[in-house]
Amino acid sequence: MGGTNQSVVSEFLLLGLSRQPQQHQQLLFLLFLIMYLVTVLGNLLIILAISTDSHLHTPMYFFLSNLSFVDVCFSSTSVPKVLANHILRNQAISFSGCLMQIYFLCVFAVMDNFLLAVMAYDRFVAICHPLHYTTKMTHQLCVLLVVGSWVLSSLNALLHTLLMARLSFCADNIIPQYFCEVTPLLKLSCSDTHLNELMILFVAGLLMIAPFVCILVSYVLIACAVLRVSSISGRWKAFSTCSSHLAVVCLFYGTIISLYFNPSSSHSAGSDMAAAMMYTVVTPMLNPFIYSLRNRDLKGALMKVLTMKFLSSRRC
Repeated sequence: MGGTNQSVVSEFLLLGLSRQPQQHQQLLFLLFLIMYLVTVLGNLLIILAISTDSHLHTPMYFFLSNLSFVDVCFSSTSVPKVLANHILRNQAISFSGCLMQIYFLCVFAVMDNFLLAVMAYDRFVAICHPLHYTTKMTHQLCVLLVVGSWVLSSLNALLHTLLMARLSFCADNIIPQYFCEVTPLLKLSCSDTHLNELMILFVAGLLMIAPFVCILVSYVLIACAVLRVSSISGRWKAFSTCSSHLAVVCLFYGTIISLYFNPSSSHSAGSDMAAAMMYTVVTPMLNPFIYSLRNRDLKGALMKVLTMKFLSSRRC
């Protein structure tokens, strides 16, 4: 890395929290800590409940457990650094540390996108082709979809990280955010960033838009199939099987749109950080609640896990 990158800047300053008043910083630190703990605990409980209950060993819950794992990793990429910087009163992050954060954030963000598309396809097959569900959604296909998503996400993140590593940073090292993000770093670079911007536009844009189109197409076909159901109870049952996933999709893409396609966010550091918090912290935290509240099977599995933990602690 050192041979290709002639940067004068060896570290960056993450000023997302430090730009807030002192009393707000303490409140934000506590908020970050609580949301992170809830995110980790909630998603790990989802994974544990699915892995221990044989009735949940189906494609839908297989994808959900992978989504919970990705959400834990996504939050863990940025939030612990925020908490550590606040405790140590040091907002610095090394150049290599910043590149690592960019890499993993890109991996997990695109993985979230892919998994939501895969889950939409799973719901499409379950509702539109229920008699062929077991033959279409085989274990081999489910594993292939998840592994393929990991490979594409990793290659995309590697591309953007390597392109970022070749840039030079000569003077300004202040990032007005609480984590390293590609766009603010490109603004700080004193090198030609046209190649980076082209790759973001074509490669990253394609990997984000294509799954979103797949989700839209899947739900259009699902809606057509549901409208053909004669009974109201049948329509409601079909809708309830994908309502949780639809809520997560709206939350995920809603936060992305508010962060990257809202012109007002470029004029306010506070609103920009709030949108980033929704994207990196709030959404991964809410996903377990959204999926468990309307799912009796998952709630039952979670109750079994919590009961077993409670009884084992009482014995100790």
